[in-house]
Amino acid sequence: MVTNWLAEMDGRRVAVDVPATSANLGAGYDCVALALGLSNRVEVEVRGWSRGDIELTVDGEGANELTADRENRCIQGIEAALREVRGDLPEGVGWRVEMRNDIPLARGLGSSAAATVAGLVAGNALLGEPLTTPDLLRLATSIEGHPDNAAAALLGGFTVSAHTSDGVEALRFDAPRDLRAVLFIPELRLSTEEMRRVLPDSVPRADAVSNLTRVAVGVAGLATGRLDLLRLLTVDRLHEPYRAKAAPLLEAVRTDLPGGAVGASLSGSGPTVLVWADPGAVETCAAELATRFPDVRVEVLAVSREGAGPF
Repeated sequence: MVTNWLAEMDGRRVAVDVPATSANLGAGYDCVALALGLSNRVEVEVRGWSRGDIELTVDGEGANELTADRENRCIQGIEAALREVRGDLPEGVGWRVEMRNDIPLARGLGSSAAATVAGLVAGNALLGEPLTTPDLLRLATSIEGHPDNAAAALLGGFTVSAHTSDGVEALRFDAPRDLRAVLFIPELRLSTEEMRRVLPDSVPRADAVSNLTRVAVGVAGLATGRLDLLRLLTVDRLHEPYRAKAAPLLEAVRTDLPGGAVGASLSGSGPTVLVWADPGAVETCAAELATRFPDVRVEVLAVSREGAGPF
């Protein structure tokens, strides 16, 4: 019976770390992403007989904003994992969730995917980890609608992912250890849904071919340590031209790149701008951006080799 296994789980706790992510990286629209050295920590406790109540505490990003209900992506992830393994959940199940969030909301750094993945990994851990990573990615994609951020959050490193006839496929590889991302994070918030609505239903063939070639060479360059080829990956013709009006800082940075920078792109759908620089010029690049745009947060982050996991 459902009530038996729920009673056994009552009071069980698990904690999960999940990294921020940056998707697209220019030309890799909806298929290329990376995990970043910035994370959220989520602690979950099962409350088996709480009349379905959800208690949520948030410290950091999203405090007094995130909802304590089943629209919360973390709760959706937890319950999706349990349904996948146990079937329908009883109405009385509730949760106590504590979040310590460093990932900014609605800035193109994968905060939604991080919440979804954290919930899925927590739910899986509560069950003894019966779900595989492909299972978790499939469930995350069904919630998020696309696999790019979710793949990087789950696997860490650089990832390429795609919907296939069999579900979702994702591959990862490690970035060179000295690679750093310079992130230019404005206070402006943009929802992914809003930024998808500005995209056209079709694009010129030349634009599609340009992106295909740049993704192929850029990803191969990253996988083989050719960091100079990042400049090719950052040039996009499928989504950034249409999103630039809502995220004007991209052109402000791109038209006058800081010293040592090799390219810039929107992080996800924006408005955060990700700048790549030669390893020896990263701090100089970040300092120049901070001087030019003193009201905008600048972060230098490594690529995280670790994806989400319990601790």
